[in-house]
Amino acid sequence: MPGHLIRRLHQISTHVFMTRTREAGFDLTPVQYAALDAIRQSPGIDQAGLADAVAKDRATIGAVADRLVHKGLVSRKVNARDKRARKLALTEEGEALVATLTPLVEALQKEILTGLDEAEYRMFVELAAKAARATGSVAGD
Repeated sequence: MPGHLIRRLHQISTHVFMTRTREAGFDLTPVQYAALDAIRQSPGIDQAGLADAVAKDRATIGAVADRLVHKGLVSRKVNARDKRARKLALTEEGEALVATLTPLVEALQKEILTGLDEAEYRMFVELAAKAARATGSVAGD
């Protein structure tokens, strides 16, 4: 069943990410990395926008943002236009971490789909992106 296979691949993806990043001396979850990368791409994004960008609910993203602020990787400031919203930006330490970690994260992607040749890997990514776009979970190209 596709749902079971997707869940299993998610488990494999998380395991590979956690193993490789810990081996490299980093203490970061895949969701934390995704949040840092989204903030890097959209400095000043608010928590609601970040939740949309990483496909997580607002409560989860609030907790993720709290951890990243606590780790000194993200700064959070009140939005001058909407006092309820918090604008997020990477700190210098956060910028450095993302710059260091991104090549490692890019390199481990193929390890997640061990057993696929290059053409199969590209096809899997295309089909997964197509399925996600159909649900509105991934922006179109």
